Amino acid sequence: MFYVFHGDDEHSQKETLAELQRKLGDPAMLELNTARFEGQGVSFSELRHACDSIPFLADKRLVIVANLLSQTPPFLDELLAYLPDLPETTRLVFLESKTLPAAHPILKLAEKSGQGYAKAFARPEGSELERWIRQRVKTAGGHIAPQAVQLLALNAGNDLRLLDNEIEKLVLYKGGETIEAQDVTLLCPYVAEASVFDLVDALGSRNGRTAAQLLHKKTLEGADPFFLFSMFVRQFRLLIQVKELAEEGRRPAEIAKALAIRDFVAGKLHQQSQHFTLLQLEQIYAHLLEIDVAVKTGRTDMPTALDLLVAGLASQ
Repeated sequence: MFYVFHGDDEHSQKETLAELQRKLGDPAMLELNTARFEGQGVSFSELRHACDSIPFLADKRLVIVANLLSQTPPFLDELLAYLPDLPETTRLVFLESKTLPAAHPILKLAEKSGQGYAKAFARPEGSELERWIRQRVKTAGGHIAPQAVQLLALNAGNDLRLLDNEIEKLVLYKGGETIEAQDVTLLCPYVAEASVFDLVDALGSRNGRTAAQLLHKKTLEGADPFFLFSMFVRQFRLLIQVKELAEEGRRPAEIAKALAIRDFVAGKLHQQSQHFTLLQLEQIYAHLLEIDVAVKTGRTDMPTALDLLVAGLASQ
């Protein structure tokens, strides 16, 4: 049997693979009978040898190959001829981080062959994402209010691994009670990150009043001024990096990969960076260093420094 799991929802791919592994028996013995390959580094002879090997003290052997098919390997014809003769004791899994075209020969083979199975995994969007969150909370034994669902979806995007971690944390925290929007605000750090995004949006638009209101709102909610300052520092450091990469002609998806940040975060940063020149961003970052020194040496306090920072940036 061979499987093709393809698409950008790698989290769900890995969950499906884990479910398949559970069905194949004892985990310890399965690990002894598992071979893993990266698509760029495997030859057909290596792949065939791994698949043809007899399982050791087990019924099945698992072979996992990552990102081979999307590159159209030079041995594609050999692979197509071999797959129908795959040993009954072998389970071969192709994991592809990109969605394969419907006309891909391996997908066509999986459709017409009783030995093949293919599934596309796409990250959910919009109402589908909110439905995923509700189902995940229910599976974890919790309950969640609609506003909390929207807040999670808005601020975490469709990073399902991140959402899964936050949902687990929220369900444990509430202990069976309904998760409310304020719980998400309290426990999920990226919501604070989103607040800083809104603040920087206001500053970039030179809307000092909105920026001041957002800052005071976070203060009244009990946000630590030093934490907010650290978020400012992080935000403008990222904006400088994004601005430099954007001026090199990089697109948001490339920027996300280069900086190891989520795609939707890179998109927001790319959009915000348009409000500033690189020189302005560097000057702001230097000013943040001055604030850090002034607070640590007792020349000012952090709440006052943040108020002056927001007022000064909005007026520039």
